[in-house]
Amino acid sequence: MNLATYINDLLYRYDCVIVPDFGGFVTNRIGAKANNFTHTFTPPTKQVTFNSLLKHNDGLLANYIASAENISFEKASTAISLSVIKWQNELQSRTVQIDRLGVLTLNEEKQIIFEPNTAVNYLTESFGLDTVTSSAISRFKEEVKPLNPTPTKATHKGIPTFIKYAATAAILLTLGFAGYNGYENNLQKENLANQEKAIQKKIQSATFVISNPLPTIDLKVVKEVAKPFHIVAGAFQFAENAEKRVEELKAKGFDAKIIGVNKWGLTQVTFNSYASRNEATNNLYRIQKTVSKDAWLLVEKID
Repeated sequence: MNLATYINDLLYRYDCVIVPDFGGFVTNRIGAKANNFTHTFTPPTKQVTFNSLLKHNDGLLANYIASAENISFEKASTAISLSVIKWQNELQSRTVQIDRLGVLTLNEEKQIIFEPNTAVNYLTESFGLDTVTSSAISRFKEEVKPLNPTPTKATHKGIPTFIKYAATAAILLTLGFAGYNGYENNLQKENLANQEKAIQKKIQSATFVISNPLPTIDLKVVKEVAKPFHIVAGAFQFAENAEKRVEELKAKGFDAKIIGVNKWGLTQVTFNSYASRNEATNNLYRIQKTVSKDAWLLVEKID
């Protein structure tokens, strides 16, 4: 059984796939990019990272293998454990290639370092899209010629005298007409201002009395913010156990709740839910260090 193949399949559907007693492969969405130097356009993608702290068996990988191989959950879990032991032994002496996912190595502190395969895009929305290279666009700036060139002396000499007098007379008539219109406009504005003052005086002298005014009503509308990032405390076969776990976590100060039943029939309980991935990730690390190392992050919109 090739364990990496099943991990690869699940990463197209989920943001986190945990390999029990080994670590979790987590995907982060990266938007489209444009490179101004290479003139390339890269579509949105999901980049894979590795978190060695996510070791709790959430049942996702084992149930998928059991369904695909038509075997029991226990046999699937055993097969996963054997693959993990094999990887751990190989890491002591060399790097381990995890199918299309990437490469695993050990550093000097014996910590697992993961280098993802960037050629694989796990974002289904970008299926069929590839990096596009475009030729550079050179912009040409044309010099704009003036519409009215400056007249030369020869042009002035060619204008007849009677045309000059006619133009002067037209200008004087235009100025006279404009002055008359200005006087008429000022007179009209003065009449309107006097009428407006009279109306304002009448309005100020009037008194409006409402015997039974209606009380004012303050409406406070609270917009509920979606919180799709959940820190899972556990999944329980019996709902009674899930409710007990919620009460225990609430007593410790968490906003714990039951977020529903997963596809394997287990009731899921969360420590808290968050609106942003960064806030959820920071609190996940804190909870893993102080409360439960088996806590893990679930990304799902709950209605």
